[in-house]
Amino acid sequence: MAHERTIRQVRAYTLRGGGADYHDQAPGHWIDDHIATPMSMYPEYRQSRQSFGINVLGTLVVEIEADDGTVGFSVTTAGELGAFIVEKHLARFLEGAKVTDIERIWDQMYKSTIFYGRRGVVLNAISGVDLALYDLLGRIRQEPVFALIGGKVREELEFYATGARPDRAKELGFIGGKMPLHHGPAEGEEGMRKNLAMIRDMREKVGPDFWLMLDCWMSLDVDYATRLAHGAAEFGLKWIEEALMPDDYWGYAQLKRQVPPTMLVTTGEHEATRWGFRHLLEMNAADIIQPDVGWCGGMTELLKISALADAHGALVIPHGSSVYSYHFVTTRTNSPFAEFLMMHETAEEVVPMFSPLLLNEPVPVNGRMKVPEAPGFGVELNPDIAKFRPYTH
Repeated sequence: MAHERTIRQVRAYTLRGGGADYHDQAPGHWIDDHIATPMSMYPEYRQSRQSFGINVLGTLVVEIEADDGTVGFSVTTAGELGAFIVEKHLARFLEGAKVTDIERIWDQMYKSTIFYGRRGVVLNAISGVDLALYDLLGRIRQEPVFALIGGKVREELEFYATGARPDRAKELGFIGGKMPLHHGPAEGEEGMRKNLAMIRDMREKVGPDFWLMLDCWMSLDVDYATRLAHGAAEFGLKWIEEALMPDDYWGYAQLKRQVPPTMLVTTGEHEATRWGFRHLLEMNAADIIQPDVGWCGGMTELLKISALADAHGALVIPHGSSVYSYHFVTTRTNSPFAEFLMMHETAEEVVPMFSPLLLNEPVPVNGRMKVPEAPGFGVELNPDIAKFRPYTH
């Protein structure tokens, strides 16, 4: 029985090149092509996000082995820093515990790291452990994770695509396309004109009914974001995403009041825990919250965040995190669609999001997907990918 199984060992590995750290790409990838960031104010860091270190962490792989030899795993970002935290700190709360003690383990991981944690790499690591626990429990019970967290409310997921080519996303059957913003406030009025020209051009290509959204990756201020939103309104922009720094809850509340009434304000991929999202929700700072299940605290915490959002009438559309968010979205009524990151170099083809790291990683077909019924999250680690265990305990 699952409730009698205990955890034998926890192991943390790192690897480079794609995977869960999907910014860790070769040169020439659309995801690193002059995208507006908080560092865009410095000209030398404007052309490439890798130039300021967006790819320094790499992928973290967490494996949890039960006393019967069953192994559950997950992947997220956090790299070697996360591996250190898992091996040297978090493992003590897992080894010897029952595989079903997920709530208690989460609480102990969070409270024990609070003096140096709360967000960022520590929450990445906690998220990785939590997701691996769900994968392990699903494998032991021979059930998919969606069955462990309440079962499906919809048989099929609908996706929008994030990438440089919303026009191609429309041809591939997606319900919408979210483009990266290329020019920040430091590039002045010329940058603003280029931003609006890109939106106008894409609207002409996709026609009137296809959703178009804008991902601003924390690069704007309230004034610029407001002007951009009003300038883009005539092109039917559906939402403006993560326009401000994640701690500027007051700015988000102001922006939400100031954007055109037809436009939504979304944010949250760099937010973490129920307390962080409580800020956004109670201040009425976002129409859609976008937690990343690999960063916000894992599935255990995402379920709490979702309940909080539901009570506030906000949608939860998780930041693209492959199978880890698919199992969640299929179980929640306030998550009516999902994000798919176009990790193809030019965003023209559908490829697995965490390629080449996972085997059996599902992808949308014609913009839709039925979440696989395999146990756990339904994926396996690619044995051909070299992974490194930098620490042991």
